[in-house]
Order: sequence, then structure tokens, then C-alpha cells
Amino acid sequence: MPEHKNSSVVSAPGKVLLAGGYIVLDRDYSGLVFGLSARINVVSHPIQPTQGVHLTEIVVESPQFDDDSWVYGYTPVEGHGGVKVTQLDPGTKPFKPNHFVETTLNYVLSYIVSLPAKQTLSSIHPAKFTILADNDYYSTTTTTSPSTPQRRFRHLGQTISKANKTGLGSSAALVTSLTGCLLSHYLPRSLFDLSTPSGRCTLHNLSQAAHCAAQGKIGSGFDVASAVYGSCVYRRFSPSLLSALPPPGTRGFGRAVVETVNSPDWDQEISKEETDLAEGLKIRMVDVTGGTATVSMVKLVNAWREGNKAEADGLFAELEGEVKVLAGALKVGDGQAIKRAMGEVRRLMKRMGVESGAEIEPDSQTKMLDELEGLEGVVGSVVPGAGGYDAAALVIRDDEGTVGRVERFLGEYSQREGVKARLLDVLGEVEGARLESWDGGRWQEL
Repeated sequence: MPEHKNSSVVSAPGKVLLAGGYIVLDRDYSGLVFGLSARINVVSHPIQPTQGVHLTEIVVESPQFDDDSWVYGYTPVEGHGGVKVTQLDPGTKPFKPNHFVETTLNYVLSYIVSLPAKQTLSSIHPAKFTILADNDYYSTTTTTSPSTPQRRFRHLGQTISKANKTGLGSSAALVTSLTGCLLSHYLPRSLFDLSTPSGRCTLHNLSQAAHCAAQGKIGSGFDVASAVYGSCVYRRFSPSLLSALPPPGTRGFGRAVVETVNSPDWDQEISKEETDLAEGLKIRMVDVTGGTATVSMVKLVNAWREGNKAEADGLFAELEGEVKVLAGALKVGDGQAIKRAMGEVRRLMKRMGVESGAEIEPDSQTKMLDELEGLEGVVGSVVPGAGGYDAAALVIRDDEGTVGRVERFLGEYSQREGVKARLLDVLGEVEGARLESWDGGRWQEL
């Protein structure tokens, strides 16, 4: 039986795709993604059953939301099928599924029991996993509960389905941190160690598989790559790597997950050497309390590209060039080059939106960013990723005067335009997923 750890804490960062929106879906192109200091943390606790009672339950809870906890039973699937989890009806409150949590459990537990090291269902002990998200993942004016330690994890006063996201990559950070916590909790360090290259590779591949399955599509994976590795220039993996996986609960699923995750055929390119942020600069995010329907925008861009291949390919090539230029300028701190490159990214993305009919840089975002760029200390700005009304990104000088000017402007702009724009506390950072130090009091009280 593997060594049993009492508790594990794994965190993964959010992301901001500064350059490479839409083109990162194609393996011919890349994207510049920075990790963010806003993290999703998952804390594991073993469940001690009453003497003589045998439990096969896993509890996942998210105490920042109203009545959001999920209880799962788990059973083996014959024919190398791994494990199938089934949500149990709590009886005392409405039955609310969480597809991302359930899919991650199916993939990770099946991987664990199907490893060649003869893991079995007996290595899966009843446990509780607590999800804690830094406040900046959600747009809210709810005040913090006095019982929340350091007010880091605010109770949001609503169910998770009604929460308004800021677009920092919460689903990828959730799947990655939950995957890492499950692996760290149930496997001995000889089979999974997050601090090693092989451990990060396992976490990346397994998180990509689970996240794509939960989304119902094989996306580019830049958000999961950033959640695992932090800031990087990213080129996607071949979608065929995941296209043949059978569904959870079927014969051969567990063995297929292990073979896929451990396959040497993963061909994504993740370059951390090209990404850094020079001293004296910070990446900050501006929440506009909106949120974006990314899927519908991607459909519009894809349709435009199919009908205008030559024009689209030329625009994509220009954007690819700016990915490299912006990465280099941020690393050395060349303010003029940063401003020019971010301006070009904005111009090209705006053009793509106009041509395709997708609101990639809405006029309201254009107005706000143009005015922000006129402030002393604001080096450049962009509507990141797929664009729309998710949080906008700024590169600013790292000094109190600049932060104060930005905050005052956003307050005045919000009043003038009748919107809610605010500077989030989150900062750009380069580190990816990590095993947090255990401080029982700090985590157990949440």
C-alpha cells in the first residue's frame, strides 16, 4: 500500500494570454501567456470512518459559495476500465452536478489505479478535497466574512453557477490544482513528485486530458500549460493525442488514460526561457464586470478564416511575429518596444474582430484602454486571450504613483461611463503549479 499522507495542498495560477489569441489554437502558431498571482488551491483531508463502517466516498467542497459541495461514490470498472465516480444525492439540498470536478475525478482516479505499479482501488481512501479560489477570479462587491483568515478567500454569497468570472482561467487552474492534489494525496512520491520535471509532465498531460473532456472539446491547452508551468511561450499539442480516448466508465478507459498520459508522443512546445518580466514593470488586470462567451466568438473567427484564408493567414502570421517581439521586449524592459508590440496586437485583434463579426476588442474596451494608455506610467494594454469583456491587461511601471493614477482614473471612468471597472490585486508571475507548505491552522479553518 502506498504511503498515506494526512493532507496535501496544491495550487495552480490563473493566466493571461497577452498575445496569440485565436492563433494559439493552430499548431502553426504560438501564444505568449503569463501566469498570475491569483491561485486556486485544493486542500486534501482524509475522512476517518466510524469504526466498523466502510466508506467509498470522496467529498469535494467549495466553501466560498452557497451550498456548493459534492459527494461521490467510486467503483472499479472491469476490463481495465479504471474507476467510475457517481455523484451521490445529498438529500438535504438540491442535486447540483459539477462537470469539471466529476470529470477530473474520473480521469485522475482511473490513472492512479491503472498504473503499472499495481495500484488498486484499495489505494483510494475516503477523503475530502476543499477548493479555495483567490478573490480576483470573480467579480463581486460582497464583503468578506470576518471568520475568513486574512480575508484571502472571500465568501461570495451565491452559488458557483451564478458567480461572475473575471476571465483569469479558473477552470484550467481548478482542474490542474485538483489533479495535482489527488495525485499528491494518493500516490507515493516515488510515483508522483510535483517538484520534478517528470511530475510536472504527468500533471500537464493528465490535466490537459481531463480539462478537454470536461469542456467537451480539445482546445489549445495554453491555459492548462500556464497553470502547470507558469509563464511561457506555448505551441499546442496535436489534438489527435486525445481524440481516441474512450469515455469514463467503459472497458479499457483506465489503461488508455495511462498510455495517453505517459506517451512520448506529446508534442507541445513550452518555452519558459523566452518569458520574464523585467524589474520595474508589472502586469495588472482591469475587471470590467462582464465576461465573454468564448465558444461563440471562436466559431465566428473560424468561419471567417475558412472563407478568407489568404487574408486570415496573413493576419495570423503578423500576430505570430508580435508574440516573439513582445516576449523579448518584456524580458529586457524596453518600454517603447512593449508599447509598439502591444499596440500592434490590439490593432490586429481589432481588425480580426471587425472582419469576423466577433467582439474581440469591443468599442467600450477600446475607449477605456486608449485613455489608460495616456496615463503616465502605463506602458501598454491589451484585451487578452479571446478578447471580449474579460479582464483587460496592462503593463505598467511598478510604483505607487502609477497604481494610484490608474485606480483614480478607473473610479472616474466608471462614474462617467456608468460601468464597474476596477484594478484587480492580481499580478503577473512566472511560477506554475506548486505543492504548498502545510500550515494546519491556516487551511483547516477555511
